[in-house]
Amino acid sequence: MAPVTDLPSNNVRDLSDVPSVEVISKAAIMLLSAAADRLGLADEDPDNSPRRDLDEARRLITALAGLITASVEYLGPHAGPLREGLQSVQRAFREASAYPDEPGQGPGEKYTGPVY
Repeated sequence: MAPVTDLPSNNVRDLSDVPSVEVISKAAIMLLSAAADRLGLADEDPDNSPRRDLDEARRLITALAGLITASVEYLGPHAGPLREGLQSVQRAFREASAYPDEPGQGPGEKYTGPVY
């Protein structure tokens, strides 16, 4: 096997060549995907998903809300779909909670406002 240093570097992008909107969008998508996974949304029966962890989902959704809210002016056409994804996981969290938070108190709602 060739050492890592001998691998061609044409598949690796220098971070300075990546536009900020792409970095922000990829980070948001990673947070969104992780939140959906922690809500059990990838499973046939989310209520009985072994991956469901609402505490972890709350943290991920709050981080996602903060990132999107702070970056919205830079996201251009990406802002709408990312906001919709955020609202979807916020609603899914509310539905999954045995004792839903009061409106405005759910994950990320201090950044986005109440989600119903």
